[in-house]
This record gives sequence, C-alpha cells and structure tokens, in this order.
Amino acid sequence: MGEILDLQTINDYNEFLGLETLNPLVGIVDFSKVEVLKHRCKCFGFYAIFLKEKIHGPISYGRNKYDYQEGTLVFIAPGQVGGIDDDGETLHPQGYALLFHPDLIRGTLFARKMKEYTFFSYEVNEALHMSERERQTIFNCFEEIEEELRHPIDKHSRSIIISNIEVLLNHCLRFYDRQFATREVINSDVLTRFEALLNGYFDSRKPIELGLPSVAWCADQLHFSANYFGDLVKKQTGKSAIEYIHQAIISKVKDRLLVTNKTVSEIAYEVGFQYPHHLSRLFKKVAGCTPNEYRMQLR
Repeated sequence: MGEILDLQTINDYNEFLGLETLNPLVGIVDFSKVEVLKHRCKCFGFYAIFLKEKIHGPISYGRNKYDYQEGTLVFIAPGQVGGIDDDGETLHPQGYALLFHPDLIRGTLFARKMKEYTFFSYEVNEALHMSERERQTIFNCFEEIEEELRHPIDKHSRSIIISNIEVLLNHCLRFYDRQFATREVINSDVLTRFEALLNGYFDSRKPIELGLPSVAWCADQLHFSANYFGDLVKKQTGKSAIEYIHQAIISKVKDRLLVTNKTVSEIAYEVGFQYPHHLSRLFKKVAGCTPNEYRMQLR
C-alpha cells in the first residue's frame, strides 16, 4: 500500500477533488463534476457514504480489496482507511457521496443512536447492493440534504440536515434487512459453518490454549467483520452471536456432565473458562439450574 492521504475534514476531501465546500461539517459529492479522480488510499476523519456508479480497479479497505458492482452503497466511519491503491486515475467518474463530520452530530440524540448503524463497521465485501427502487430512495435523500446545503445557514439548518441523514440511515437499515432476507440460503450455509466451527473448537485443545471463543474470533474464521456476522446471526436465529456461542458452550458442558465423572471445575477449564464459577453462573442463566443440579436430575 502506498502513502495514505490523511483527510480529517470535509474541506480536505473537497480540496482533494477540487470541489467547493458549502458547509464545513457536511457535504454531498457529485463525482460527475470531477473530471479526473486520482486513485489514493485515504484515512477518513469523518463519516462517508459512497454510492458507487463507475469504478475502475479494486478498492482497498483495511486489509482487503474488493471489486464493487455499480449501485453499491459503502459506509466508512472516522478512522477507517479506504480507496483505490494503484496510482491510477478514473476519467469522468460517476457516483455520489454523503460526508458528515462527527462534530455535526456531537451532543445530539442522533449521536447516541449511531451505534445502531453497525454497517459502518462492515467489511467491503459486506457492502449494500441495492435495487433500482432502493437506489432512487437514496438519491432522494441525497437531494434533500443537498437542497438544504444550498439554503442560507440558519438556526434550523443543523437539525434539518441531521434529520435527513437519520432518515437515510434508517432506509439503509431496512435495505440491509432485505439483503439478509434475500440471501437466506447463503446465510443458512454460514450458520452451518458457524456450528461446525464451534464443534471443532471444543473438540480441540483451543479452549485450553485460547479460552472461550469470541464473536470476533468466529467472525474472522468465517471471513466476516464482527458487526456484520453478529447482525447476520441475529437476523437468521433471533439470537445474538454471543448467545449462540453460549448455547454451544452449555451444550458441550451438558454432554460432559452426563458422560463423565469429572467435576464442574475440571469441565469448566476444559471448555475454556478461567474461573469455574463463571461457568456455573452462565449455566444457570441458560439452563435454569446449576451444573450439579442438572447432573443429578438427569442421573
């Protein structure tokens, strides 16, 4: 990867593109107004939502590269790195971007809600692929924000812009729900692999060496970001990924309680608990009784 361009403000990005800055905290970019788009990896100091229309070459994002389809929506959070890393350029690019700085929403109720939009932490291969109707909805949101940016700034400007951004992101939540649903066959395969991964984990020495499996570890083994993987599992099963892992742990513990005479402490260490009482607490939460009570009942 070449030198990373550090873009901390909306104006930094507009200067890179040769565009005017209408508001220092928020901007809409129409890439058709950029004659030549230089390919650079960039570190963003703000939120960015890109609607990709015409892309040449794979885009780097974190450690990975991805060839975007036209009409793909990509989300980048402050501190993330993305861009095309080939020292090339795109003539007459197409597409749009919404940029907004954390200072725009700081101290607002919407800022607290940002954690709900987990897609800002998805990997590039987990981008949102929209239907034509969904694309038009996003265009409409962009146009509403751009119209407000061209209005003279007054005491209502900030709240109106923030409201429009919230509407856009809520639409994106809906579209991701649709994407999860329409990929149900693929997602079911992911759950099968997830279950096999957990079974293999507990049948190996990994619990002793690594402790309990985490959502992040499982997601990485299955080649997903932790947030996307967690959302996928939740949509498919109604349970969070950590709840799914906890159920797998308790299932293994139940098996060992019934087929061995090992103590609860011995079993706890075998499945990855550092402290046996943590197993007893989780077991009671999931199974409704203590490990010893379960063993006595079944025997």
